Amino acid sequence: MRLRLLTIGLALPALAGVAAAQVAPTPDEVAGYSGLHAAAHAGDAERIAEFAASGADVDARDGAGRTPAHVAAFASNDEALRALAAAGADLNALEGQAYDVLTIAAVANDPALVKLALALGNRADLVTSPYDGTALIAAAHLGHHEVVRVLAAGGAPLDHVNNLGWTALMEAVVLGDGGPAHVATVQVLLSAGADPAIGDRNGVTPLAHAEARGYSQIAALLEAAQLE
Repeated sequence: MRLRLLTIGLALPALAGVAAAQVAPTPDEVAGYSGLHAAAHAGDAERIAEFAASGADVDARDGAGRTPAHVAAFASNDEALRALAAAGADLNALEGQAYDVLTIAAVANDPALVKLALALGNRADLVTSPYDGTALIAAAHLGHHEVVRVLAAGGAPLDHVNNLGWTALMEAVVLGDGGPAHVATVQVLLSAGADPAIGDRNGVTPLAHAEARGYSQIAALLEAAQLE
């Protein structure tokens, strides 16, 4: 059994870039922006209001399916995002890779932008990414424990299973490095009520994966949680 788990562990790093599948606007794309997309990237809330008042489509798409709200999120422009939301932009829209503003903010490890997106109506339970995941799963994968804390408090589904067969807790183990950030992430998830007994498609639990990788601190947390 231990050999099988170690084999699984060796195969998984190839998937470590799943949350990084997001593609921010390139310099050439930004140079070609006009109207609301340009204003969103520049963080120009006044121009956003002007364009919206003149009838511009606040949910217009660029060549990659990004709305101005996505562009504002990639640029971490909070005021632009507020202006777009005030103008009626859909904060739950998905861009071409199926990411929303919230998941973009989660991957960027931007707790303030995550809080803002939630306050503006971005749903914490939205299924996003090519992996049918959530913003919480993306943040857990990357060890962004403060973002995980904000999302958990904001009602993110703790035990959502993506199309890889993994929960946020599982991703924090199998795609994490066992270091302090991922230890903290596991601790936040468990404290919020994530179920440590949900295994992967083969029935292998997060605890078993942690033990196979030698992640002793994470294993101790998971073992304690299972005894509660």
